[in-house]
Amino acid sequence: MTFLYTARGTYDKNFDQEGMPWDKYIEWAKLPHLTELVSLDGMLNEVLVEPDYNNGEDWDFIHVAELYQTNFFTTVDYVFRRMVPRNKFNLLIVVVEPDRACNDILVEGYEFVGYELLDQEFDISALTNCGGFDESFLPSDLNDKGLIGDFKKAYEIKKLLLENNPEEHHADTNVIAVWRHKIIGRSTE
Repeated sequence: MTFLYTARGTYDKNFDQEGMPWDKYIEWAKLPHLTELVSLDGMLNEVLVEPDYNNGEDWDFIHVAELYQTNFFTTVDYVFRRMVPRNKFNLLIVVVEPDRACNDILVEGYEFVGYELLDQEFDISALTNCGGFDESFLPSDLNDKGLIGDFKKAYEIKKLLLENNPEEHHADTNVIAVWRHKIIGRSTE
């Protein structure tokens, strides 16, 4: 498994950035059980890493999958070097298309938070930013962070999304395992 890194903005009841207020999002998404959203969707949890695309050396750290820039990076040092400063943020480690359950994989300083399903362009979450795919999964299938907690369930939903919505661009997804740092970025000061 290849571990990749990213930093994302937070999205919860204390959200005060430009965009949809938390209460309106919860109502729209029909996810009243969320305590916060730890998503890889750049519209919901802003990407805080700003690469210099004109710098050839930066491309050594930018993870690209089949010509799509993923907003994941090869080192945590690079993430810190190019990150927009914030007191509170999500420092994440991810694995794209893991080949085994990740719940018990211990990554020092991080906790496993679940599996995300992003479209093939690594932009939009089929779980939390498409208005729901009730024929493929229900809100109760998501944990309190808006992710799927079970490896087999994540791949089952991925399969059902594409089978039930073959014409829907965002239903063709990547399963991505997500760990969040327990201390770094958790400050509210």
